[in-house]
Amino acid sequence: MRDIAAMRDFLSVHKPRLRQIEDLYLNGETDIADLAHPLTPTDDLFVRNNGDLPTWQEHEREHWALTIDGEVKEAATLSLTELKARYDVHTQTAVIECAGNGRALLDTPAEGLQWQRGAVGCVRWTGFRLSDVLRDRKLASSAVYCAFESPDRLIGAPDKPAFSRGIPLDKALADETMLAFGMNDRPLPALHGGPLRVVVPGFPGSAWQKWVTRRWVCDREHDGVKMTGLDYRIDGKVITDMPVKSMITAPLEGFTCARGSIIPLSGFAWSGHVPVGCVDISCDGGDSWIAAELAPPDDRFCWRAFRADIAATKAGPISLIARATDVEGQTQPLGNAAWNPKGYCNNSAHRISGSVVLF
Repeated sequence: MRDIAAMRDFLSVHKPRLRQIEDLYLNGETDIADLAHPLTPTDDLFVRNNGDLPTWQEHEREHWALTIDGEVKEAATLSLTELKARYDVHTQTAVIECAGNGRALLDTPAEGLQWQRGAVGCVRWTGFRLSDVLRDRKLASSAVYCAFESPDRLIGAPDKPAFSRGIPLDKALADETMLAFGMNDRPLPALHGGPLRVVVPGFPGSAWQKWVTRRWVCDREHDGVKMTGLDYRIDGKVITDMPVKSMITAPLEGFTCARGSIIPLSGFAWSGHVPVGCVDISCDGGDSWIAAELAPPDDRFCWRAFRADIAATKAGPISLIARATDVEGQTQPLGNAAWNPKGYCNNSAHRISGSVVLF
């Protein structure tokens, strides 16, 4: 699908609640009110694209082919049916987040899609461990990096690939890194990379390449489309870990409550490879903090629910802040995260405003 108007119509039909972002390609984010679930419903998960949408028919799903080659001793091309027959199937719940999530909130503007806070979700993924597939091909001693290839192309330039990302070999061989064919207990939809995509928990969503058809092993860092220059890099280095973050899902911005009432605050916290340690809440602009109740994780890379009861003791405007800290002591800044030209990894503490009124 190469016509942007047709793609937007398609997204409006299949994901009517997403806020579409004006761009040459199809991108839409989730409203915070629709992220108040331990598992993000498929219909509400954000969509990020760098090119057109590859098209295929449902009867072709099981015949989708993946080539594994490069720095391996036994290259192969396997259909999805063959992959299912050869490799154990695993399921995990993990957060996927665009590296540019929160870019629009920066005080100093940065280049890129102007995401608010909704380019994130927590999803149940089903598929094979990438390590099983790679080891079966007998990795060469020269192997250090894994690259992906997909059929999406730049709009207006059908001979040019839209995207070709990669990950270091040690991450490719980690148990959590998958080739996924299922999402939220259903077949992986085309809008989210079906029939087959890469799942790389802890890394930004850019590493989770969709519609993957080739997985080649390299003897150096991959230099494909969107791997060089400023793309998905900070201080010249590829982003390989997402920072600790939290989001208040209730109450919502602009809430009103009665003086003397209790404000039930809730939300989710997540991080990359370093687990969340705690979430603290402030109702006085950060002068004082109380510890939120933090639920145990259901899976290593899923988000964790938090809650706190806030007493509305004084009439007037009120500001609530949630700030997560990981187990190594890294915490969300009260202002913007360190600026970079592409506005990546803005993990500023979530602040919402409301009013306490006399009834």
